[in-house]
Amino acid sequence: MNPTQPRMTTKVVVATTVMLSFISFWRAAAIVLNDMASTAFYVGGIAETAVGKAAPWFVLAIMLFSYAVRAIYIESCSMFVRGGVYRVVHEALGGTLAKFSVSALMFDYVLTGPISGVSAGLYLGGLINEIAEKLGLHGVHVDPPLFATAFAVIATVYFWRKNTMGIPESSQKALQIMQVTTVMVLILVTWCIITIAKNGYQPVPFPTLETMHFSDDALGWLKGTLAPSITAVAILIGLGHSLLAMSGEESMAQVYREIAHPKLKNLEKAGFVIFLYSIIFTCMVSFFAVMIIPDGARGRYLDNLIGGLSVYLVGPDLLKLGFHIFVVVAGTLILSGAINTSIIGSNGVLNRVAEDGVLPDWFRHPHSKFGTTYRLINAVVLLQIVTIILSRGNVYLLGEAYAFGVMWSFFMKSLSVLVLRFKQPGGREWKVPLNFRIGKTELPVGLFFITVTLFLLAGVNLFTKKTATIWGIVFTLVFFAMFQITERYHRRRGSKQQHEIEKFRIEASDEPDLPSVDARPGNVIVMMRNPNNLRHLEKVLEKTDTNKLDVVILSVRKMDPSGADGYALEADQIFAEDESRLFTKVVNLAEHAGKPVKLLVVPGFEPNLAAAEIAQRLQSARIVTGRSAFQTVDEQARIFGKAWEKLAEPRPSLSLEIVTEDSESQFFNLGPHPPRLWPEDVALVHELWLGLSEQLGAKLHHRDVIGFALRRMAEDLKSDRREEVTNALVREVGGKLPWG
Repeated sequence: MNPTQPRMTTKVVVATTVMLSFISFWRAAAIVLNDMASTAFYVGGIAETAVGKAAPWFVLAIMLFSYAVRAIYIESCSMFVRGGVYRVVHEALGGTLAKFSVSALMFDYVLTGPISGVSAGLYLGGLINEIAEKLGLHGVHVDPPLFATAFAVIATVYFWRKNTMGIPESSQKALQIMQVTTVMVLILVTWCIITIAKNGYQPVPFPTLETMHFSDDALGWLKGTLAPSITAVAILIGLGHSLLAMSGEESMAQVYREIAHPKLKNLEKAGFVIFLYSIIFTCMVSFFAVMIIPDGARGRYLDNLIGGLSVYLVGPDLLKLGFHIFVVVAGTLILSGAINTSIIGSNGVLNRVAEDGVLPDWFRHPHSKFGTTYRLINAVVLLQIVTIILSRGNVYLLGEAYAFGVMWSFFMKSLSVLVLRFKQPGGREWKVPLNFRIGKTELPVGLFFITVTLFLLAGVNLFTKKTATIWGIVFTLVFFAMFQITERYHRRRGSKQQHEIEKFRIEASDEPDLPSVDARPGNVIVMMRNPNNLRHLEKVLEKTDTNKLDVVILSVRKMDPSGADGYALEADQIFAEDESRLFTKVVNLAEHAGKPVKLLVVPGFEPNLAAAEIAQRLQSARIVTGRSAFQTVDEQARIFGKAWEKLAEPRPSLSLEIVTEDSESQFFNLGPHPPRLWPEDVALVHELWLGLSEQLGAKLHHRDVIGFALRRMAEDLKSDRREEVTNALVREVGGKLPWG
């Protein structure tokens, strides 16, 4: 290395963001199921309280309809990676209705956690009292609503911490919860079937005007009118009181960006797993409760249907008590897991809102250790805890209030996807089925039917659920006003232009190595500088299995050799606005592919040398870069090769891949490597060997011929024949690669 050449600083900045954490479809399904499957513990009781013994049929209908609603979310995610209700409604209907939809949806999320936590507390409190009674411990008794309130607060705080730590941490907990719950479900279903086979069952009446018995609270403002006597309206009322079974759908859109490659296929798999599990668990619990628990006793267990089932199963009392304990433990876990899902979903929704400049950037500031948007998480959890305390453990009140947000957000989402079919007809990998063409016009019949059904259900709920309507409208208007105020304030400060920039957590390292970058040996370095030229990164992400090979994105901040040394720079000077913009596009691309990347910024006087030094330290196998606008591919490779020569010994074996504008790759080996010989050169070596072997015998090999020729050439270049040899080489390389 030239001693006058300024040394490239080895100080690097590692950038991380929670947006580069990806999970399997099993974990994605577990997150959503922690909400949807948890409703099995209380939706049957809420529905029966409202409509009577025919409630299980309504729960079944809602679970079947949920698969159609899920199709809407899959289509929206095929258009937008961050395809939650805000993004889709914003694209289709504008910002005002998007903020309204999110305001209603936040009412849903703020209630989902509390209703699940309170229900878990009621199950656990009921078990404590039951065991104390059986053991004759008359001094041991807990007040179920008070106990449920305290438990819900504790569980919410626990999952607040897990979500602050990040999605992989919380999704692992969700998966473990579902594993325990699955064991319980299999035992419960098998045992219920055995009980029915031995004792028979009570029939579940099909919904008719004669078999539906609405409570006064279930009719709301329709009480005393003719509407409930109309079969179609009565059916809609019954469906409206069973909508809790469909909670958690929006969480699919929020976890979609977290799903690993192949994203859309994995989303479809997760959706089917969710549907199958919900049908088996939620529906069968509702049916078994009516079929097995006597009519006279079932009223005592409407807040605790699965607990009631365990009491009326066949078998020894001790075994049934043991299973009851297991049911409560599993129920407590999955209901608590629904708190986790509500925090994940609401955090995702508010992140989309903040990215659009509606909320101040202050909310998106990443956690110093975990990189999560902890301030948004804190705000959601605070609202949930306040809701839990105000409810005082009344699960029916929470369940009724819940329906407002979920139904109107579902309808707005469905309407927006329908509008986008005509507004943006292309750009979809997947569509809701039942589409017909008349000429060049596509008629989305399936999507239209779903949208109309959701509107009818939302409209009926508006009149039958006083609590949900009153508090839902108040909450929605408060949130909407807050969004309007913060957005205007944000715009006046001129911050709107920054809203799409990702927030990164940055750490400086003086000696970059594999642990500091969190990479494995044999990784691929992708050199990035131009945010408008990402072809080479697209190709690397498409071809690379990141489960086996890490992809390191490297941006070199070029330093002035006459200026200050890189060691004097602070991390935020190395990782400045240009790097934030560049890496935001990198994150979006990686997010779309569902593949993680490592983000690295290094200051350097020579970008090629900086990249070679980092590759040496990280034990990289390949460096990928885009084509230079000022050099030919061969010249670009030659200059990079000269930078490799400046590395300290021992120099690593490296491959350089240059990706051209048409995404074609040319590969070059850096440093000493076997040359790529032309076929005619190989033939010439063989011909020379044949002629000489007649005279020199079997001791002569092809390598001897090549070695002798190379040594002879080296001698000629040192002699007075140098000019003659170089002129001959100039003629030789005409039309061929200048280096091998």
